[in-house]
Amino acid sequence: MTMKKKKQLLCEDNLRHNEYYGMQNTIDNLYQASLNGEVFTDLMSVILQRENILLAYRNIKKNTGSKTSGTDNLTIEDIGRCSPDEVVEKVRFIINGSEHGYRPKPVRRKEIPKPYDPSKIRPLGIPCIWDRLVQQCIKQVLEPVCEAKFSKNSYGFRPNHSVENAIARSYQLLQHANLHYVIEFDIKGFFDNVNHAKLIRQIWAMGIHDKQLIFVIRRILKAPIKLEDGTFITPDKGTPQGGIISPLLANIVLNELDHWVESQWQWCPICKRNARPENGFRQAKKSNLKEMFIVRYADDFRIFCRTKDSAERTKCAVTLWLKERLKLEISEKKTRIVNVRNHYSDFLGFKMKVHRKGNKLVVISHIADKNLEHKREKLKEQAKRIVHPRKIYGEQGEIRLYNSMVTGMQNYYCIATHVNHDCASLNRTVMTLLTNRLSTRTGNRLVKTGRELTEFEKARFGKSKMMRYVAGTNEPVYPIGYTQHKNPLFRKKSWNYYTPEGREGIHNCLRINIPMMLALMRQPAYSNSAEYADNRISLFSAQWGKCAITGVEFSSVGEIHCHHKLPRHLGGTDAYENLILIKNSVHKLIHASKAETIYKYMDLLQLDIKQLIKVNHLRELASMQPI
Repeated sequence: MTMKKKKQLLCEDNLRHNEYYGMQNTIDNLYQASLNGEVFTDLMSVILQRENILLAYRNIKKNTGSKTSGTDNLTIEDIGRCSPDEVVEKVRFIINGSEHGYRPKPVRRKEIPKPYDPSKIRPLGIPCIWDRLVQQCIKQVLEPVCEAKFSKNSYGFRPNHSVENAIARSYQLLQHANLHYVIEFDIKGFFDNVNHAKLIRQIWAMGIHDKQLIFVIRRILKAPIKLEDGTFITPDKGTPQGGIISPLLANIVLNELDHWVESQWQWCPICKRNARPENGFRQAKKSNLKEMFIVRYADDFRIFCRTKDSAERTKCAVTLWLKERLKLEISEKKTRIVNVRNHYSDFLGFKMKVHRKGNKLVVISHIADKNLEHKREKLKEQAKRIVHPRKIYGEQGEIRLYNSMVTGMQNYYCIATHVNHDCASLNRTVMTLLTNRLSTRTGNRLVKTGRELTEFEKARFGKSKMMRYVAGTNEPVYPIGYTQHKNPLFRKKSWNYYTPEGREGIHNCLRINIPMMLALMRQPAYSNSAEYADNRISLFSAQWGKCAITGVEFSSVGEIHCHHKLPRHLGGTDAYENLILIKNSVHKLIHASKAETIYKYMDLLQLDIKQLIKVNHLRELASMQPI
């Protein structure tokens, strides 16, 4: 008799966070209202809800960027130390408290070299952390409204959309639709040249008529910028790269382009009048219309055409349209038409073309040349650190960093049809370097045996003969050359973050006492921090609404105690790892010092040996004698 396999619990972090703070129904309603064409005049009341503000804190606290300070030298840790009520009141005061309305603090300009061209720089704008929190509050409410209006041909910085979906669509247009002329567009400094007045009109056209919200967005766009030399400038165009709301605003700007390109062919009236699309396309081909299909990822987009003449006319039309309608310039040097039967076309780090296989043309793709060389240099640099490790990481830490780079590259580039050839080249480079530099007089430290592989490592590399270990650490060095191709997946049309039916297959709702969890979320934190209050909800979910010691479900919020494993007076923090949810009676037993009190709660709880061991561990951390 075979055991029934346990069904995997699917989870998307952002959706789970919405459930923690009871915001999912509100977000679903906004999406549905936008889909129905409703006009929104009071979104600020939703943005300033207590639950939305605390949800915003939850969503940004794990971002690595939240630990980067702005011009006020504050980070997310400073917000986390405030109580939940203080966080809510502060955000409300920032937006409504001043007599002049919301005034964001100056944005810190940080210039970083472009990854594939270090001679050029990319200007990043880093808002202050409280302003980032305000932007996150706005994004959470604005996103479902905009998602209902966004094109299906846009894949960048959107929930349930990915690079993989964009590449799958590109393969489809090249191989199945036989659209072999690709126009590679490049917008000059897109994020620095967004026209503010046009953006505000586009937001209004989406049905967002809340004047206070639009005023706040204007202030975000006009926030002064502090340059690295200490001088200040006030922008008259552009959105700061590094701002939380910037990718959403970028999609709003270019959504008009998506729909215009679609109207030229894909959804033109000739096609719509026909019950069968193929009949409509057949009639459209007899007309003077330009056949074109767009695939866009943020400001990077490609347009696919059937003939060279159509591609040339489309290139001129789109360039003129962008200039007249969106006030955006195209880089003539970087914008080109590529015949993929003869040359490779680059898109999102991949290069692709078609070649003949039997009686048909099929797609072949590789890692793009500049991306391949960039990754080669990154892997070589990290391989050298394995040989000469930094003190803060040590040899094992450097190997793990290298392995994380390898898995990240494999996960991203595995959808290239010839990724194995490209990764084999990378593997030769790195393994030659490691073999040479790990050689000693007594032999080479790069060996074929080491510690037992984890389940993940067995599944990914278990069959590989390329696996090597660094002697002395027994840590495996993941073989970049052992990369398996997988077909890119289309986004399922039925999947949608904003409907209960659409979430099936991508996310399972919480299987715990949700009313009690929400009551715990709304329970006053008193003098405790926002980090403490947020982690308390996470623990309730992680522990399935049960006491961590007794395993018994909590029957009321009043009996739940969030215990610090290492007490605060001994240096303990409000970090998730230092907290545990237990019953009040268990908490009293942990801190009991009198024999009669201990006997009383031991008799009440009836703990078994394993449970008593857990209690004694917590007592020892609290500097109490074990029972």
